Formats: sequence, structure tokens, C-alpha cells
Amino acid sequence: MYRPGVTTRALVLGGGGVTGVAWEIGLLAGLAARGVQLAGADLIVGTSAGSLVGAQLASGISLDEMYANQLAPSGPPGRAPRLRPRHMALYGWAVLSHRDPVAARAQIGRLATAAPAMPEAERRAVIASRLPGDAWPARRLLITAVDAESGEFRAFGAGQDVGLIDAVAASCAVPGVWPPVTIGGRRWMDGGIRSPANADLAAGCDVVVVLAPLPLGVRGAGVPSQVAGLRRHGCSVAAAAPDRAARAAIGRNVLDPARRAPAARAGHAQAGSALDRVAAVWG
Repeated sequence: MYRPGVTTRALVLGGGGVTGVAWEIGLLAGLAARGVQLAGADLIVGTSAGSLVGAQLASGISLDEMYANQLAPSGPPGRAPRLRPRHMALYGWAVLSHRDPVAARAQIGRLATAAPAMPEAERRAVIASRLPGDAWPARRLLITAVDAESGEFRAFGAGQDVGLIDAVAASCAVPGVWPPVTIGGRRWMDGGIRSPANADLAAGCDVVVVLAPLPLGVRGAGVPSQVAGLRRHGCSVAAAAPDRAARAAIGRNVLDPARRAPAARAGHAQAGSALDRVAAVWG
């Protein structure tokens, strides 16, 4: 990635459900309206919700269109999917009962493959409806996922014989909520199981901006520790998470489509307070 005399910039987009998608898009649109265009990043790293935002952005969909889509009505009211307390308890038990994070992720993967969920093809169609196609964009884009059987982590990208739709669907496959996605005979789940943003993938870039709806992770995988690691490697980094107003707009269920528009507006408003520190590194 290093090019002598050229500053390389990375945009890291973390996971956070449908409200995370909305907040990230709102913040990106708000920053762009104030003159900071993060869409021009040399590298985009997307995890879970951030994989959808990153794929749309890298594919050339305008931020105005993306933001307008978040403000549009979410459809007829219905029962929103949610992460149940038992899912969170099982996640926590897997982490606490294994010193090896790969083994912990494999245990979560067993939950993911055993849980009742909509058919994989139906879920893939939902993701496909939100992307312009299955081809990878020219912009360098990495989409993170975890092998549900082995717990191994992977960053999908162009030239890997994986379609963009499947990569995003895999990264968004929240264990216990959405089905793992079959790619190359393996089943893949949410990249956020390894880290909420996987910001360490941006190592080697000069400038990194991290947008993290859910910044906290475990055992060194959270955004603060990964940002510290990037800085030790000489990166200039700015990170943003939802402020108090945005957290109130997002509410308790990050998978609730009814909270999209409030979350997007809160992200747009938060751009005002985030502007100086983001602009200071982005230039």
C-alpha cells in the first residue's frame, strides 16, 4: 500500500446493526457537508453494518442518496429482530471459557449454525437489494467475516473468487439472528465477532478514520486498543463513536428499522462536534 511521497488514507467502518448503518451514513454525510470527504479513502474496511456502508460508498453511491435512503420510511411496523439476552450470555460465556479467541469464536459459530433463522437465500436477497451489483468496486475494499466452524478470521476483497453480495451478507450475519453465509463450501458469520471494527487492518496507511457505532470489544480487540496500536505504527488516527444524543436516538435495539432515521439525523448532527478532530488528521 505504501507509495513514496503519497499520503494513504483509510476509512474504517464498524458494526452496529441497522442503526449503526444509519449513524455512520449520517456522520459521513454531515462531515461531507462541512467539507471533509471521507468517501475518497484509498482503503475502506467494513465490518458488519460497516460492510454495507463501505460497499455502497466504494461502489460510487452518493452520500446524498445513501442519507436520503436512511430517512425514508422503514416500511409497515412489525416486530423488529433483536439480539436476545440469552445470545449475549452465550457470547460472553464463549469468550470467558476460552483463552484462545479463535476457539471462542468457533463456539459462537456453533450457536450461529444451530439457531433458527430465515433461509440463507432470502437473507442474501435482502443484502443484494441494498447494493448496486455483485462486482467488487475499483476502490480497495476489505469486508471482514469469521468462519463459523473454525473461528478463523478473514478479510474478503477483490480477486478472491467471492462476490460482493456474499461477502457483505457474511459480514452482517449476526449469530443467532441471521444465518451464516456459505462461501466456498464454508459458512461465514459476522466479522464483528472478532472485533467491532477490525481497525488493525488499516495498519500501513498514513491516516485512518474509524467510525465505530459499538466501539468496545474484548481482549484487545476493541476500537481504543486497536487505535492505540495503529498510532504505535505511526498512523495518524481519529475515531468517533455515537455521542449521548446519538445513543439516545439509536435506542436499545440496534436492529430496529424504526430507529434508522433518528440515528441518521443524530449522526449528521454529531458531525459538527467531530469535524475538527477528523479534519485534523484527514487534511
